[in-house]
Amino acid sequence: MKIENVRRPKGANRPPKRYGRGSGSGHGKTAGRGSKGAKSRSGPGLRIGFEGGQMPLMRRLPKRGFTSKAKKVYQVVNVEGLNRFRKDSVVDRASLGEVGLIKDIELPVKILGTGDITKPLTVLADAYSANARKKIAAAGGKTDKPETK
Repeated sequence: MKIENVRRPKGANRPPKRYGRGSGSGHGKTAGRGSKGAKSRSGPGLRIGFEGGQMPLMRRLPKRGFTSKAKKVYQVVNVEGLNRFRKDSVVDRASLGEVGLIKDIELPVKILGTGDITKPLTVLADAYSANARKKIAAAGGKTDKPETK
């Protein structure tokens, strides 16, 4: 059997129901909408979350917490991930992106102190944990902030 020989089964292509075309059609008068009420009227439908006048769920639930608009979101890299780089190399956002340790080179990067580092590296990141600074310095490396544009 080939794809060009396949046909739809009989009755698969039904014509669409034609609402509001007289009582003989079976969908005349109210056109399947019933009598009265918001759903029977023309115009835009009910808004999302409307529960028929009952207090909607989104308003019944208590508000919790706070989201700061000034919060800085960092991409996190652990010190052990820096062992991928050659000895005495400069590690910045671009090189971290090439290796796959971060996804977006435009977002700020923070180095955390999980794991150990064995090579002296010059690390250019936006933020460091105190533990990460100690470990990079102990391996003979340097920590700096990258130059801003």
